[in-house]
Amino acid sequence: MSDIRLPDYNQALTELTSASLSVTPAELQGLIVGMLSGGISTSNDNWKTILFDYTNDGMGWPMSASTLAETICSFSMRELGGTSMELTMLLPSDDELLNYADAVSEWVNHFISGLGLAGSSLTKLSAETKEALADLEEISKLGIDEEDDFSEQAILLEQVIEHVKVCVLTIHAELAAKPVTPAESKTLH
Repeated sequence: MSDIRLPDYNQALTELTSASLSVTPAELQGLIVGMLSGGISTSNDNWKTILFDYTNDGMGWPMSASTLAETICSFSMRELGGTSMELTMLLPSDDELLNYADAVSEWVNHFISGLGLAGSSLTKLSAETKEALADLEEISKLGIDEEDDFSEQAILLEQVIEHVKVCVLTIHAELAAKPVTPAESKTLH
């Protein structure tokens, strides 16, 4: 198994900014994970065309930024396709709580957008998946109250992030493209 890792948030931000793209690393990963969870095919570069259209008015990305998106996609595909039931979110350091909370909100908002870009039909979801999506929609509106205790809000935010991961994995389990398995050959005896 190759050693694909999520890039450092600040390095990814520098790369996206220098490419004149108005998308943060959190937004980018949220969008990609949303598209993957919504069942978009990655067997061709169609996902990149949709990504470019959504983030850059249909214009392609510079090679280094495109490679960054491919790395994030590969990492997310491996993580979502595994059995570990884990999801690593590409977020900035939690040293600055307001930026950290904003990035979580951006990630969730773009995850929801990614589901839509994948063309997922959200009308026939199970009750559990509908609840997970509704929770994400509410979480996307959350923010940090600058007048409340930051240490308490930091603890609550970590709990919210864990809930986001559970919601995303629930949605992915229902909507994501299932691996194609060859039909069993029927042998007549």
